[in-house]
Parts: sequence; C-alpha cells; structure tokens
Amino acid sequence: MRNYLNKNLITDIFFDLDHTLWDFNENSKHTFSKIFKIKKIDLELEKFLKVYNIVNQKYWKLYRKNLISHQYLRIKRLEESFYLSGFLLSSNDLDQINDLYIRLLTSFNNLIPGSLDLIKFLKRNYRLSIITNGFEDIQLKKVKNSGLKNYFDQVITADKVGFKKPNPKIFKKALKKNNLDSSNCLMIGDTVEADIIGALKINMKAIHFNSNNEKKHKLCPIVYRLIDIKRLFCD
Repeated sequence: MRNYLNKNLITDIFFDLDHTLWDFNENSKHTFSKIFKIKKIDLELEKFLKVYNIVNQKYWKLYRKNLISHQYLRIKRLEESFYLSGFLLSSNDLDQINDLYIRLLTSFNNLIPGSLDLIKFLKRNYRLSIITNGFEDIQLKKVKNSGLKNYFDQVITADKVGFKKPNPKIFKKALKKNNLDSSNCLMIGDTVEADIIGALKINMKAIHFNSNNEKKHKLCPIVYRLIDIKRLFCD
C-alpha cells in the first residue's frame, strides 16, 4: 500500500463531496422529514428514503452519462420515489417539493464521520481540492455551510466546467488550474465509475471510500471508513 501511494510524491489531493465528505443520506433524511411536515405527507419516512436513495443513484448515473438534464433528474427522482412508495402526487406538488428540497437541503450539514479529522490531517502536507458532479450553487453552499470551505484551495463543479466525472476533461481542468502533473495527484471518492475510473484514466492515484457498498475491485485501495485513509498516510 505504501508503494501504491508513494505519498512523498503526492502534492495535491482531490475529494468528491457527496457521500465522501458531505453526508448526503443523513442530510437528505432531515430535509425530507421537514418537507413531509410542511406538506403534511402521511408516509413512513424510512420506507420512502430506502426507495429514494436507490432511485436517486439511478438518475445520477444517467445524468453522468449525459442521458438526462439536471432538471429532469430533480423531478423524476421524486416522482418515481413517491410512486414506488405508493404515494401519488400531482405535478404541482412535485414541483413544490422539488423547490423545498433544493432550498432546505443545504441547511443541514452533517459530514461523514471522520471527515474533518482527515482533511485537517492531510492539509498539513498537501493542497486539497474538491471535484464534484453536483450543481454549482448547491455544492458551493454545502462546502460553505458545513465549514469545509477554508480547507480547500478550489471547488471544481461539473456545472461550471461543462464536463462530468468520469470524463477526463473535468480532471484535466482541475489539474491545469494549478499546473499540476497527474502523477502527483490523488483522488478520493465513493463511486468507482465516476471518481476512481475517471482519475485513473489520466494517471492519477485513487482511493475508493466505499460508502455505498459497491462491488470489490482491484483498481485501487478500498476503505470503508475515512479514518483508514489517514492510516494509509501514517504507514
């Protein structure tokens, strides 16, 4: 593992945001809890969230492949989740819930356990940045409101760059800004398809923080807790 990282050659570490540092599932849970109260939705929250988390991942995968627009993603993930939960809503209600969700989501800022400890540790020796497929306005609010902003030199969003992970162009844009060599850079993310394969395509190192219980692979080191990344740098 020490040989894989060659940590003395690394100058820059890039993180994904959602499911890697920012606890999307936990914050989404609090957001929907508030929405259900506002809209008086009589539906078991945990039952709905089990459906929503799966449906949301499906639509994000389609979005990464440029098969749907971001507005289509926002509405269809809600429509399908409520439908599969046995709760039918009008188009007007779905629009209102979508607006509430976008507005309220960044008011909850739970981080993945160990996030701050890890980035404070890494910040001592490396420049830190974020590369995210999330929407520019939302992601910047997440970074600011959660207290992450001061730790990161740059936040690169697919919205602003015009390319989504795993497209190599978003990684190259991130490197070009600081004239970085990919061999001196490391990507840490939760999604093999977007974060890991995307980084490896341009010769970056990668660590898979497997927070979504994806299939095991041999592409790069896999960890299940952020504290285990810190341990890799302590070897």
